[in-house]
Amino acid sequence: MDSDNLKNLMQFVGRENVWIAEVFVVVFGALLLDFLQKRALRKAQKSLEHTKNLWDDALIHAIQRPLSVLIWVLGLTFAAQIVGKQTDASIFQVTNEVRDLGVIATIAWSLVRFVNFVEQKMLASSEAAGKAIDRTTVDAIAKLLRISILITSALVALQTLGFSVSGVLAFGGIGGIAIGFAAKDLLANFFGGLMIYLDRPFEVGDWIRSPDREIEGTVEKIGWRLTEIRTFDKRPLYVPNSTFTSIAVQNPSRMSNGRIYETIGVRYDDVAALPVIVRDVEMMLREHPEIDTDQTLMVNFNTFGHSSLDFFVYTFTRTTAWVKFHEIKQDILFRISDIIMRHGAEIAFPTSTIHLADGGGGERRQPVAAEGPAPQVTSK
Repeated sequence: MDSDNLKNLMQFVGRENVWIAEVFVVVFGALLLDFLQKRALRKAQKSLEHTKNLWDDALIHAIQRPLSVLIWVLGLTFAAQIVGKQTDASIFQVTNEVRDLGVIATIAWSLVRFVNFVEQKMLASSEAAGKAIDRTTVDAIAKLLRISILITSALVALQTLGFSVSGVLAFGGIGGIAIGFAAKDLLANFFGGLMIYLDRPFEVGDWIRSPDREIEGTVEKIGWRLTEIRTFDKRPLYVPNSTFTSIAVQNPSRMSNGRIYETIGVRYDDVAALPVIVRDVEMMLREHPEIDTDQTLMVNFNTFGHSSLDFFVYTFTRTTAWVKFHEIKQDILFRISDIIMRHGAEIAFPTSTIHLADGGGGERRQPVAAEGPAPQVTSK
């Protein structure tokens, strides 16, 4: 083969395989562009970390990974178009739709990452600064934004694929009736969660309990279907949100004060000392630094019991913290015991008296300790 024929053959092969070079250039360009954008975003992130603006940090975080995926989606679909021109494979005929869906998905992904970052940073910065923030409201707004992004992205994707959005919405209206009957419990839980977010009878971190159900513990998470509660024995309790629409819920975390309500009995033999005991107990409570004297404070002789003279103590502490409340209550009970003993009296315990006939036809009484209140027994 002479030199002219060899040259013509190489030119023919080069013209036939130029698409390979084009594919190589596109893939290499995507690789280079991805490398450059990663370096640029890392430098921007380091420089913006020192600013107090939350939104620029959220923007950088939101686009970091989705931007790499977007570059490769565009690069590979363009390369697939080049290959598709040289072949008749049907797989390469859908590159436009794949590219459009990839762009929609990466944009939605970026927006979701943006919402997640802002939510986490707002909660973390508020806790670090010691500022009060409504975690439930922040969580609800973030969830609504994420749902809105996903629904909008799905509708745009359907429109891109050639489906009529108006037809899809009309079908959704008709099919929603059937779906509502089939998934009524799921919808009930969803709207129950929505009512919790709107009415806010409790928030994440609150201690709640229900007198209607065996529900008591600390709220850890409020989802769209379930509310997760950590009971006091550290077991997780998952309650469907629809339950809270039909039961009463107490929220002790929102108490303004802690209540002390105790009934204390002294012996019948100490009836003379009872007025002084009641007076000193009330004085002690009014002088106690942890008692809120602006609230109702009562110390009164209440009833003649089976084996004791009962007076009650009704007052409120300044704190609502569970541990500190019981420390204060313990201190007050010890002080009441000291006051009773200081006046020569004793705290009564349940007793009953038995009347026994003696040999001369008389009676003698013998007190007998009992485990609980008992009526007077007379035997002759």
